[in-house]
Amino acid sequence: MKKMDKRWTVRLGALALSAALLGTGAALATGGDQTDPLVTLSYLNQTAIPQIVKQVEEKTALKQKELQEAFTAQINQYQQHPSQGGTASGASYTLVSLSSGQTMSLGVGCEVLLRVGSASVQADSSPALIDLSSGATVNAGAALTKNHLYMATIEGRTLTASAPDVKLLVRGSYATA
Repeated sequence: MKKMDKRWTVRLGALALSAALLGTGAALATGGDQTDPLVTLSYLNQTAIPQIVKQVEEKTALKQKELQEAFTAQINQYQQHPSQGGTASGASYTLVSLSSGQTMSLGVGCEVLLRVGSASVQADSSPALIDLSSGATVNAGAALTKNHLYMATIEGRTLTASAPDVKLLVRGSYATA
């Protein structure tokens, strides 16, 4: 075999060095710059993700506080003393006491259960109330039956107490006079 001449060895060495420098430069150029920086996994885990989580938690806490204040304001707005009329909360009944001759106006969807005394219903049209216990309708002027659950399905229904002490369980909107 023919021995390589010294010039060719230098040329091949310079060519290999140039290729290595160009390859390194190309790899560094695609790794990132000021407009598109290279992001490491440790940066994401130690800095970026904790900052994002902190921002989300702060915004969530602020929104929760706002919603809680709005909810409390609505509850305070709609809660009234039962003798003044009001709205019983969705799942519970409010005990309402009436004296003889006192009336109570029922809102649509209001439920009434006569516990003590006697009362009659007044209305301009029939049916005055729906007796949910028996499935029947109650017309104007009729007396309520104790321990039967009634519902007003039309506006303008009133109950009149006909005993000195009448106790009703009420769920829904109503007003006493």
